[in-house]
Amino acid sequence: MPGVRSHAPATASTLPLTGERTVPGIAEENYWFRRHEAVYAAVRPRCSGAVVLEAGCGEGYGADLLAGVATAVLALDYDPSTITHVARRYPRVGAARANLVALPVRDGGCGAVVSLQVVEHLWEQERFLRECRRVLAPGGTLVVSTPNRLTFSPGRDTPLNPFHTRELTAAELAGLVRDAGFADVEVLGLHHGPRLRALDAVHGGSIVDAQVAVAVGGGPWPPELLADVVSVTTADFDLHPRDVDASLDLVAVARR
Repeated sequence: MPGVRSHAPATASTLPLTGERTVPGIAEENYWFRRHEAVYAAVRPRCSGAVVLEAGCGEGYGADLLAGVATAVLALDYDPSTITHVARRYPRVGAARANLVALPVRDGGCGAVVSLQVVEHLWEQERFLRECRRVLAPGGTLVVSTPNRLTFSPGRDTPLNPFHTRELTAAELAGLVRDAGFADVEVLGLHHGPRLRALDAVHGGSIVDAQVAVAVGGGPWPPELLADVVSVTTADFDLHPRDVDASLDLVAVARR
């Protein structure tokens, strides 16, 4: 799971778990994978017919999902092994290694820029968002997601996750996006839907905390917990603008 090294092995067709990204096809990782996939599924319609840049593509499953509706998708990541993997596994996605604060795309070259669970890893967040605006055509769409600091690292100014440089609240994320020159900024929150809320109750109030306890403790997974984690689907998450400060993840949508 992101930020906590899992003892689950990666399959031959996926990248290894590092604690910095999630990958598909691993039972113990399924909650985190579906939590991320739910946002890709929600923003996919906004990419229909567009030339899409994904800034920080990770394993590449999200870029491939967007490629099903986009005119073209260019997936960028700084890690060479990641780009090699994406190019090999997802042939309908263009993949290239890049520094995300110096995007290798001409001005106005994209109709949409998608960057999910990436900005919190960057030291130069403001510069990155300015680059996103530069490569977007007028009227183009920006989608940026990030963990909600209020719920991901509660009561802290510094992130619990060692891979994160700076986590954000909804107000801070909206401010960064506006300051980079974007208009019509809206921040949505990702929440557990009814079924996951029921599983939270089953597992002592939080299925996330139950997973973290196993990963940190290094012990075997309780069969009931693993079965519930494996059962999670993208439909178990809700993305909406209500009660954003209590959300799990934040999703900012804005226009160039």
